[in-house]
Amino acid sequence: MNHADQRHRLRNILGGSAGNLVEWYDWYTYSAFTLYFAPIFFPAGDRTLQLLNTAAVFAVGFVMRPIGAWVMGVYADRHGRKAGLTLSVTLMCTGSLMIALTPGHATIGVAAPAVLVIARMLQGLSVGGEYGASATYLIEMAGRDRRGFFSSFQYVTLIAGQLVALAVLLVLQVTLSEAALHAWGWRIPFLVGAALAVLVFYLRRRLAETESFTNARKEGEAPRSSGLALFRDHPREALLVMALTAGGTLAFYAYTTYMQKFLVNTSGFSAPAATQITAAALFVFMLLQPVFGALSDRVGRKPLMIGFGIAGVLLTYPIFRLLEGVHSPLAAFGLILAALVIVSGYTSINAVVKAELFPAHIRALGVALPYAIANTLFGGTAEYVALWLKQHEAEQAFYWYVTAMIAVSLVVYVRMRDTRRASLIVED
Repeated sequence: MNHADQRHRLRNILGGSAGNLVEWYDWYTYSAFTLYFAPIFFPAGDRTLQLLNTAAVFAVGFVMRPIGAWVMGVYADRHGRKAGLTLSVTLMCTGSLMIALTPGHATIGVAAPAVLVIARMLQGLSVGGEYGASATYLIEMAGRDRRGFFSSFQYVTLIAGQLVALAVLLVLQVTLSEAALHAWGWRIPFLVGAALAVLVFYLRRRLAETESFTNARKEGEAPRSSGLALFRDHPREALLVMALTAGGTLAFYAYTTYMQKFLVNTSGFSAPAATQITAAALFVFMLLQPVFGALSDRVGRKPLMIGFGIAGVLLTYPIFRLLEGVHSPLAAFGLILAALVIVSGYTSINAVVKAELFPAHIRALGVALPYAIANTLFGGTAEYVALWLKQHEAEQAFYWYVTAMIAVSLVVYVRMRDTRRASLIVED
């Protein structure tokens, strides 16, 4: 490949990655600013009830993700990865703009929370579809020898979106008064997200379509992508994606979104300290993804996943037990980082493994839908299960639950073929 072709490919990969970052920034902004906009959308009264209402709306967005994976996956398979990426960011932009501009409950009554629900449903559809479309695009656009490296940017941008949302919150907390932030300042990050989504829309409109999709469309003989076709024609691969995702996504959510609460409720750190520790660990974790992705291009995908499985089974319980009694922020950071290094064997390459299992005509759906189902069942419930067990004085059962699910996935990793050597992505 000449230098012009390499630059063209890299430009398209960076364009797809930047859009993914903006999508996840918009998604996490809701969680970061919940404390500030909850009283605006729900009637004045019990603050806990307001937070529960906004949490319920957050859950609605999570439930929409499998639906988005299904609808958007089919759309990307039928109309192109570029078309799927463009539609995804349009939905996210619309949702963010609706939240930013909707008057509060005091002005329009029950219409305010109703609009919030609709906006979050659109964002859930967007994020659910973004995973399959962007992962498929990045992997198909990358060369055969660098698919692991470039696919790892899926999680780089996911984590970066979360960190940027947190950074915007910190900046606004410093520059605005508490009253201003509660009154109108919380709308700023949603407006920023909508504006960035518009820029990404135009960026994605200029992306090149992948050779895999173009070739599949030229053939014209492959069956049309659909949920029925996926589970009818590729049941083994769909179930394989769900099984290999279960342990990895549970471990990821246990060590990221739940960990901040664990440090406060169990380890005894203050909320600000817990935020700083987890943010620092997430930043290093983000930087590790391309390293593991590049390693998979040399040694294969299977060794990394087996490494995650073995280390996860052996060390999950000890790490959680040590974190229970840790008092040093540096020690807590080290333990969390150790856990995230282990889970990097899954996060860095999970997208490319899934993509390499499916033919081009149904690849976006095959990557997105089984993952979204497993993600909702295991990742989306991780925090609830952990807190429920803690409430019933059985917190250590959660450590064993994570260990057991990693063990289930480990069996799958050992038995499956190495997709790097048996990839169904035939284009270079």
